[in-house]
Amino acid sequence: MSQLIKLEVLRVLRNRRYLFFTVLFPVMMFYFYATGFKNQMFNDISYKTYYMVSMATFGTVGAALNTAMRISLERKSGWTRQLRLTALPGWAYVLSKVVAAGVVTLPAVLAVFGMGAVEGVRLSAGTWLGMGLLVWAGGFVFSAAGVALGYAAAPDAVQPITMIGYMGMAFLGGVWFPLTGGLKSIGQYTPIYLYNELAKSPLNGVSVGAGQVAGLVAYLAVFAALAAWLYQRDRKTI
Repeated sequence: MSQLIKLEVLRVLRNRRYLFFTVLFPVMMFYFYATGFKNQMFNDISYKTYYMVSMATFGTVGAALNTAMRISLERKSGWTRQLRLTALPGWAYVLSKVVAAGVVTLPAVLAVFGMGAVEGVRLSAGTWLGMGLLVWAGGFVFSAAGVALGYAAAPDAVQPITMIGYMGMAFLGGVWFPLTGGLKSIGQYTPIYLYNELAKSPLNGVSVGAGQVAGLVAYLAVFAALAAWLYQRDRKTI
């Protein structure tokens, strides 16, 4: 399983589309927002810091959901069928996909945080570390979602479904702008909103919210269970 994870990570890091959409694009968007809003504030947090966290989570979710497209291509090419003929257990294949997706989310976090430091975001070492760990750990929720989506959608349809879901969740999750009013009443239950709020909790010395953690753990359990069920269903059709 460790070899499969290693191969998966190396394959992803060689993918130029991955590097652009999950690393360079969030960095460019953060730079656009940082120079546009400069020193404006929102709820005692500078917009520059707000968008740094949002773009880090945006890139992380994109890297995690990209797993869906890789799985769909493997299903189409017959690679998953070949793996099932080996001694690799089914649970190890699914787990390797989730772990590999968690590893490849790190470049997005490091790149956006690095640009944040360059653009003048000044935080204590503990705050940087706390936010980084929360962003990275929260990404596993979407890694499980990516595995489930890879088995749920047909290979030819997975890319548009992933992009629509990705952008829709980002909109309702407050990635592009802070949510208020009726939009917040809906968006606050989405996984990306919970993810963003959890990631921003160290900024004002606020303890990690139990509700946010519980919500993300619930989403993780649902996505993981769905991924396992869809994997078994796909296995029976071959």
